[in-house]
Amino acid sequence: IEINISCPNVKEGGVSFGNDPDMSARVVAACRAANSKPLLTKLSPNQTDIAENARRCIDAGTDGLAVINTLMGMAIDIQSRKPVIGNIQGGLSGPAIKPLALFKVFQVREIAARHGIDIIGQGGVANATDAIEFLLAGAKAVGVGTSLFYEPLICPQINLELAEYLAEQNKASISE
Repeated sequence: IEINISCPNVKEGGVSFGNDPDMSARVVAACRAANSKPLLTKLSPNQTDIAENARRCIDAGTDGLAVINTLMGMAIDIQSRKPVIGNIQGGLSGPAIKPLALFKVFQVREIAARHGIDIIGQGGVANATDAIEFLLAGAKAVGVGTSLFYEPLICPQINLELAEYLAEQNKASISE
């Protein structure tokens, strides 16, 4: 079960509680108390100390971390002079956020490894090079999102390129 504590698109404060380690831990703890299924907590990049938030979520019972969700952003229609999104803010995703997403994975990797928690790195993955960067930054798996909107069959292509990379590097598996 993915616990999305970081959605910037909800008026009820998804970003607000996802950026507060106490509130994040309370949400994870409540989900943990309600079931025994694996929990994956999606972290927000819009916070001061993502590693501390990750630690608190781990202590509260998450089984894995998805790093990161979208960045808060907005767009304005210059003709109407009003925000394009009805909620004013929304999530910025895609290749533009990859450098920040990589850094956030890198920041979380040590605390996650210390607790045996895996990270799914995500944010701007459009090809195998992007995926490899996330793996090298500390992710155990890679999520693809926005790229699927403009190339629905991108995942088999990424997998093919990953296999080619492994062959070039004389590696038998991604874990190597």
